Amino acid sequence: MSGQTVREALIDGARHLADAGVPGAARDVRLLMESLFDDIAPGMLILHMDRRLDDAETRLWHQLLNDRKARKPVSKILRSRTFWRHSFLVTEDTLDPRPETETLVSAALDRPFSRMLDLGTGTGCILLSCLADMPGATGLGTDISTEALKIAATNAQRLQLSHRADFQKADWLVSIPGRFDLITSNPPYIAAAELAALEPEVHLWEPHVALTPGGDGLDAYRVIARDAPQHLAPGGRLIVEIGPTQGAAVAAIFVAAGLARPVIRPDMDGRDRIVMADAAG
Repeated sequence: MSGQTVREALIDGARHLADAGVPGAARDVRLLMESLFDDIAPGMLILHMDRRLDDAETRLWHQLLNDRKARKPVSKILRSRTFWRHSFLVTEDTLDPRPETETLVSAALDRPFSRMLDLGTGTGCILLSCLADMPGATGLGTDISTEALKIAATNAQRLQLSHRADFQKADWLVSIPGRFDLITSNPPYIAAAELAALEPEVHLWEPHVALTPGGDGLDAYRVIARDAPQHLAPGGRLIVEIGPTQGAAVAAIFVAAGLARPVIRPDMDGRDRIVMADAAG
C-alpha cells in the first residue's frame, strides 16, 4: 500500500475493514485518515484525495487499520471523543462518552445549580459539560479508578475548568463531604448475563468495572439511592443514566429510598435513558 493516494488508501482500507466485519467501515477510515495529517483541517480531506502517503504515513495507516480490525473503537484509537460541545481525551481506562448520555447533561442543565457531584466520573464528560454551561458553578467528580481520575483532571485542564472542578477517589458516596444541588451518575448497569452479548468494541475495550456491577445490573442504583439523600441540598436533584429497560425498577428504588417525584426521560431514539428525582420535601 506504500505510495497510495489518499483516495486509494481509503477505498482499500474500507474494504479491508468491511471484510473483517467492522461496522461503519467507510466512516471509520475517513476519521482514521484525517488523523494522519496535521496540515489538513477537519472535514477538508476531500480536497486532498490525490495526495500520496509517504512511508511513515503508510506505516501508521497500517497500524490504525489493524487496531480497528481488532474492533478497538475509533475514539480509543484517536484518544478523543466529541461529547456535548467539547472534545474529551479517552483511554482504555475510561468509558467512551456516548451521545445518549447527553440526555443526562441536557436534563441537568434544565435548572440552575451551584454545587454538583458526579459519581463514577470517568472522563469527566458529564461534570465538565455541565460546568461549562453553568457559569459560576463548581463540582466534584469521583471514581474508584486512579487512572480515570487522571484523565478527568486532564480534560478539566483542556477545557480550562480546573478552577471549578475537583476530583476525588471514592467508592460512590463513601467519605464524600457536604451537600450538593445536583448529583449525577452514569453507573455500571449492564447485567452480568448480558455482558458477553455486547458488541466487541464495548466488551473487549471498555473497562468492565464501568460496564457491569454484576447480578441484575441494579446494585449501583441501590447504593446511590441509599446514600444520596443525605448529600442533597434542599431542592436538590439526583439524575442517573439507565439501561432502556430499567426505568421502572430504578424509579422504584428511588421512591423506596425516600426520594421524591421520580421521572423517566427518553433519549433521542425514544428509549428510556435517565431517571430524575428530587430531594424529599
